[in-house]
Amino acid sequence: MTSAQRNGKEESGFRRVSLMPAVVVVGAQWGDEAKGKVVDCLAQDADMVVRYGGGSNAGHTVRFDGHEFKLHLVPSGIFRPQVTNIIASGVVVDPQVLVEEIRSLQAEGVDIGNLRVSARAHVVMPYHRLLDALEEKQRGSAQIGTTCRGIGPAYADKAARKGIRMEDLRQPERFATVLRRALEEKSRLLHNVYDAECPTFEHIWREYEEYAEVLRPLITDTDPLVYTAVKGGQRVVFEGAQGTLLDLDHGTYPYVTSSHPVAGGACVGTGIGPTHIDAVVGVAKAYTTRVGSGAFPTEQPNDIGNYLRERGREYGTTTGRPRRCGWLDAVVLRYSAQVNGLTAFAMTLLDVLSGMDTVQICRAYRLPDGEIIEQFPSDSAVLEQCEPVYEQLPGWKEEIAEVRSWDELPEGARNYVQKVEELTGVPVAMVSVGPLRTQTFWRHGISSDAPVQSLQRLAHGG
Repeated sequence: MTSAQRNGKEESGFRRVSLMPAVVVVGAQWGDEAKGKVVDCLAQDADMVVRYGGGSNAGHTVRFDGHEFKLHLVPSGIFRPQVTNIIASGVVVDPQVLVEEIRSLQAEGVDIGNLRVSARAHVVMPYHRLLDALEEKQRGSAQIGTTCRGIGPAYADKAARKGIRMEDLRQPERFATVLRRALEEKSRLLHNVYDAECPTFEHIWREYEEYAEVLRPLITDTDPLVYTAVKGGQRVVFEGAQGTLLDLDHGTYPYVTSSHPVAGGACVGTGIGPTHIDAVVGVAKAYTTRVGSGAFPTEQPNDIGNYLRERGREYGTTTGRPRRCGWLDAVVLRYSAQVNGLTAFAMTLLDVLSGMDTVQICRAYRLPDGEIIEQFPSDSAVLEQCEPVYEQLPGWKEEIAEVRSWDELPEGARNYVQKVEELTGVPVAMVSVGPLRTQTFWRHGISSDAPVQSLQRLAHGG
């Protein structure tokens, strides 16, 4: 496609094509990269924020004006009054969590009138949570580390074409029919396999009818809303959950989530074709963390890991579990750039590295036979055997939480960011030096007043 066509000019009978300012925000590691903050910052320049996948096992924290909000299902654009916020079809919705979140936001004076929930989104039911916990217990020493929020079983029912959708929830008679049908199977499964009792129809009906009363006004067919916004040239931010390496297909299987956090999931989860996406921002911490089981080559189960955990407050938003911490892994970031088609990185928590004499970045892996590889292995068993090959850089002693521009950063911090760019081939467009909105600055010609449009230009060489 020529630049002329991309700018909407017709050539040789080609139909007119407009350049759509749509940006996908993805986690570039194992999740918990502060995507919520990045989405919140982008939302100042957005018309719509769309959460495209995952469930209440995700946690996004947004801090501003002395407040801290922990979101699990509501998009991070909810704090911007001009933004329409969409929970799209690819999300599995736990009505209990969503209603609690809505009420919590309203209690803090946040207007949720700009929130919409896809009628196609599947519903997390009480038996999903029960099955999640029972299945995890049954795995014994091979536990995945699931949050036991019912996300995996809900997606399993969706794939098996026997799930309950938000469309069913808003129609009482229809919900009763599909619930009775589901309970027939789940009761047998829970009793015969796990020797457990299934919640009764009456109990679920009473509970979920209360949720439905709150949610019915918000449930609609969101696909046309998103398509109209994108097609009309509005600024749309697609918000991912979890991280690239937790993707069901492209992550460190089986220690993954049950959905598609990668950028392609934005299309599948919202009904938008890939030609409508302009830019993809990969959010990466200045180091690496992981929750739950699975390979983690750069993990530091020592004083360094403890230093990173305490300075970075590395405890799960959803579960409160301490996160495993380690050095930044450029092999992971290159892989993330590959599978997501990254336009740029947003580097968060750079301030956590302050105070270290030296910092390290993994540039490659060494296999047991001595072979050096720079590609991320598809086999988790191979990844378990990989030894990181580090590049060591001078650290910086200065605290940088008050830094507000690239030039104000200490030389060691600038060199560190530039080394990441060198090792990954992807520009770092945003740097975050703390949890607040104000502790963020943009680079590479990105305007702090119009970051979505700036990222669009960056993606197309403007």
